[in-house]
Formats: sequence, C-alpha cells, structure tokens
Amino acid sequence: MLADIKLKFYAIVVVLLSVFSLNGAAQYSLQWKYTTQGGIYSSPVVDGNAVFIGSNDSCVYSLDAQEGQLNWKFKTGGEVKSTPLVYKENLIFNSTDGCIYSINKHTARENWRMHTAGEKKHDMWDYYLSSPVLANDKVIVGSGDGFIYALNPETGNLCWKFQTGGIVHATPLVVHDRVFVGSFDGFFYALNLSDGGLIWKFKTKGNEYFPKGEIQKGATSYNQSVVFGCRDYFMYSLNMQSGELNWSKEETNSWIIAAPLLVDGLLYYGTSDSHCFRCMKAATGEIKTSFPLNMRVYAEAVLLRNQILFGCFNGKLYQIDPASGAIREVFQTDGSKYNYHRVYNDDGIFRDDFKLYGNDLAASERQILALGSILSTPCIVNGIIYLGDSNGCFYALRLTAP
Repeated sequence: MLADIKLKFYAIVVVLLSVFSLNGAAQYSLQWKYTTQGGIYSSPVVDGNAVFIGSNDSCVYSLDAQEGQLNWKFKTGGEVKSTPLVYKENLIFNSTDGCIYSINKHTARENWRMHTAGEKKHDMWDYYLSSPVLANDKVIVGSGDGFIYALNPETGNLCWKFQTGGIVHATPLVVHDRVFVGSFDGFFYALNLSDGGLIWKFKTKGNEYFPKGEIQKGATSYNQSVVFGCRDYFMYSLNMQSGELNWSKEETNSWIIAAPLLVDGLLYYGTSDSHCFRCMKAATGEIKTSFPLNMRVYAEAVLLRNQILFGCFNGKLYQIDPASGAIREVFQTDGSKYNYHRVYNDDGIFRDDFKLYGNDLAASERQILALGSILSTPCIVNGIIYLGDSNGCFYALRLTAP
C-alpha cells in the first residue's frame, strides 16, 4: 500500500515538473557544447574570455567562453575532479595523480607541481577532489592522503600541512584567519590560517551504516556559524569560534553532500537517497520547503536573478522561484534525453527492471551516469550558464527570455 502511494506521489511530482517546464516564462538555449573524453565532475571557472574546466580524461581545458573553441588543454596523470583556482596569470588545480599543479592560464605552460603522499578514493560515490582556495597569499587544499596543505601560490612550496584521520576531498572554507574543512574521518576542523594549528575539531554523530559520519564536500558560513552536511544523514551548524553545536537536522536515510547555498538567511541544498531539494532556515535548521525529485543531488545550487538553479543525477537542470515556490526543468543533457527511459518509466519512476541499489551496484551507477548526470556546479557569467555532465559534455546555456 505504502509503495503504491509513493509511486503515485512521484508521478504527480513529475507531471507538475513537466507543467512548470512548459509554462515557465524563461528557457535556456544551448549556445555551444564541447565534448571531452571523460566525465566532468569539476566545476567551471570563467576568467576574461576563457572558461576553464577539468575532466576525468586527465585534462584541464581552456575554451573560448563565447564560442566554445579549444584554446588549449593540459594533461595530468589522473582525473581532474577539482575546480581550478585562477591566481594572477595562472591556474592551480588538483588531480588524482596525487599532484597539485600550477600552469599558465594563457599558454598551459607548467609553473610547478607539488607531490602529495598520494590520492585515494573512498568508494564509488566519492566523486570529487578538494578544490584549492586562496587566502592570505596561501593556497589551501585537501588531499586523499589525509592532509590539508597550505602552499605558496608562486612556487608551490609548503607553508604548512595538517594531518586528519581520513581522506580530505572537501573544499576548505576560509573565514577571516581560520580554515574550516571536514574529513572522511568524521571530524570537522578549524585551523589557524597562518600556521595550520588546530583551533578545535568537532565529531559528527555517525550512524549504524556510516559510523564515522564522513564529511565529503564543502561548508557554508552564516553569521558566526559554519554549516555542512554529512554522510550520517545530518546537517550541522557549529559556532565558528568554539566549535560547539548550534543545531543539527537529520535527513531521512540520506547523505547530504552539497554545501548549502545561502540566500537571505535560507539554505538551499540537495539530498542523496531521499531524492529531494530543500530550503532550510539557517538560524534554526527548520525545513521551510521541500521539492521531491526522482534522483540525488550532489552539486551546489547557484543564484541567478533571484532564481535558484541546481543540477541533478537524472541529467536535468532545475530552477526554483523562491517567491512562488515553483520548480521547473529548464535543461536536459543529451545523455538524459537519450537514456532517460532506460531508467525511468513514462511517469518518471524507476522501471521495474532497474534497481538503484541491486546486486550489481557498479552497473547501476554506470547506468545512472549514462544519463549525463550533473555533478558539476554551474557557473554563471554574463548571462551564460556553464556546466558539465558525467558523459564528458560541457554546455554553455543562455537565458532566452526574461
């Protein structure tokens, strides 16, 4: 009985999404597309007339931001699953070959590379690498070797490093003189930016299936708090100064991977197995609005003209109007158009012959990724939305109506 109700509920949701897609005021037209040879989990960065993106084919690409032509590509020894950092005339990024690279953003000439103790992957859902951030003339980045590194951006020389007890694929958050970052060891750390000294650490709750309470991705600051999601199904808010818990909110049997987007005191984020996108009050953790989907969301949401945009593993880009509470589809990747009905029936519910977590997890995940899943957080510059998909397609979309 419960299963029938759930199926009917999802059918209604899909119909509503279709209605919003058809009747919404604005649509996004494809300006250009470029195809790499590997999935794109990295998020793009635009600088001047160039857009930079990493790919699982081991390359970083520079493309013309308006037309999509290739300027250059730089090959590493592993997958580039971090978002590049633009520093002066250079790009700094992370690769699964265990190196942090700096290259010239115009010519792709290598400036330096720093060898970590080696990358690791936690499991098949560990899709990202830590992305480097710049603060106080230091590049801060995490690594699969368990360390958080601070490097000189000019030379790659080590300023300091701090060892955690697990893989660090979360992107650090720097606020004032502190570095905030989570680890797969289940701890969230606050470090001194100047020397890497530990200020405090907070242990997540953990649960029966994920006892460590692994922290996979980034965090968001709100007033004097830092907010992050976890694999133990909780969202946490901590006091920045003391590390004490402000509040925690449990999600229904689902990881929270994406760092929440903060808009007007509200946090917007997607979930994993509960297949929802939620709006939460940052001060209290109270859920304000929920939008059911038919797949998980790992990428961060972004803000465009008072609208919230986010990508989903089903290969669709969604738009939410916070004022009206309406949600609609605004773009579908090529892989999703071609493979959608190999996973979903006409009502947008999983086909009877598809098992998301069946006997062959890897095969199911490959089938999902064939949808052109959007794990890449969109980047919006000059009215163009840039994003990649799991089939290696990189899209530039333009808003076609106000």
